[in-house]
Amino acid sequence: MSSRTYSQAMTLARLAARWPGVPGVLPPLIALTDPARTPDVAAFAHSLPDGCALIYRHFGRAERIAEAHALSAIARETGMVLLIAADPALADACDADGVHWPARLAAPARQWRRTHSRQIMTMSAHNRRELAQAAQAGADAALLSPVFATRSHAGQAGLGPLRASALTIGARLPVYALGGIMADTAKRLAGAGFSGLAAIDGLKP
Repeated sequence: MSSRTYSQAMTLARLAARWPGVPGVLPPLIALTDPARTPDVAAFAHSLPDGCALIYRHFGRAERIAEAHALSAIARETGMVLLIAADPALADACDADGVHWPARLAAPARQWRRTHSRQIMTMSAHNRRELAQAAQAGADAALLSPVFATRSHAGQAGLGPLRASALTIGARLPVYALGGIMADTAKRLAGAGFSGLAAIDGLKP
């Protein structure tokens, strides 16, 4: 990891740890993988600051089984919390800590929660309705995006600090800010009610 990226990642970790949002079971900083932006997921996981959670998003990659098991081994070694996105079978197979669900899969997420009450469940959200949906499904936390403009939502304006804060403060579960989260943009969210930060590019090695 370069000194610049290391400094940014550590800044994000420190900022996330300070925020007094709704308390929950997850650490204050969540990293997400992306096949295009984090092609070497093991190296990405090893580069993260201590005390992170990691959401592995494979989007059907042929290497997903091997990568998930490699990440599970890293999680056991480092104490990292590992969630598998939208793939409960793979989460079970690699003994992950839980599953991250996109908002469009709220129905299967609710069904999964009924039989996996001891595992961690997070959901994506983009508006007030989806935040309420995540709470009703029994999610431990929601990832609200895009808070700022990001490559993950190309051409879409971010919610911005004020609108994101209004949504977060009214939510009934811990909410993490996702989308364009870098060391400089994260500082604009102080006092916005978030329980933590979630990032990709802001944590890349």
